[in-house]
Amino acid sequence: MDHTGGIEEKPLLRDIASMLMSFENSRRNLIPILQMIQKKHHYLCPRALQVVAKHLRVPSCEVYGVATFYNQFRFHPPGRHQIKVCLGTACHVRGGDIILENFERKLEIREGETTPDREFSIDRVACVGCCALAPVAIVDDAVCGHMAPSKVEGLILGFEIQKDREKRAKRQSESKQ
Repeated sequence: MDHTGGIEEKPLLRDIASMLMSFENSRRNLIPILQMIQKKHHYLCPRALQVVAKHLRVPSCEVYGVATFYNQFRFHPPGRHQIKVCLGTACHVRGGDIILENFERKLEIREGETTPDREFSIDRVACVGCCALAPVAIVDDAVCGHMAPSKVEGLILGFEIQKDREKRAKRQSESKQ
């Protein structure tokens, strides 16, 4: 998906515009509107912020300022596989930052970004509540405890193998038709 105004963004913007109809154009609705968009679409694209600003009759820079102030909002579409690396105290002390760096290096993106193919996104989180398993990463919804650099490599390799299997199965299915 092109989050800068591509073809796939148009249905997203139409959906957002229809969702805004349930909100009066009052500044007090800004955060609830942004949360609603984030919940449904998993991120806030730049054009969505402009649509919200127009609906609320406030400057786009004000909507952007509020959205960037809160770390609950993301501005890039998430990947198919979402990786969250814990950097709470226990995880940090046990090398959580090294685990994050390994994911970034392996996937060639920085935290807060998504790979160009939209397969992976990486985020840092404050604490996932699994301190006894530190350092921890949440991959999709699975808790991966006692992370090590070799485990990062293994996780990514596992996804690549699964993707290859899916491609082969799809080709076989298409060839039988």
